[in-house]
Amino acid sequence: MNFETKLKEGKFCIPKCDECKKIVWPPSDFCNHCFGKVSLKEGDFEGKIIEFSSKEKEFFGVIEFEKTIRIMANILKKPEIGQTVKISNCGISKGTYFFQVS
Repeated sequence: MNFETKLKEGKFCIPKCDECKKIVWPPSDFCNHCFGKVSLKEGDFEGKIIEFSSKEKEFFGVIEFEKTIRIMANILKKPEIGQTVKISNCGISKGTYFFQVS
């Protein structure tokens, strides 16, 4: 299975090279460093809020995982820079990735 298949199932996975063990981001079937095969690591990953903004009472921001992956996500609670969060919902809607953290 690939990253998008898992994301459509509502699961966030981290793609990691089987050969050199580097995280591959953006997701790909092959490592962008050594061209090795990539596997998906499943888990309940913690990320850190790098920056955020708000519009009325909605928050969104940049979340960093594994000191490598950065995603844009809706933030469900009032955020603080450096706060630890986990993905509470994710998927693909209208051809676009979406992520929510809390």
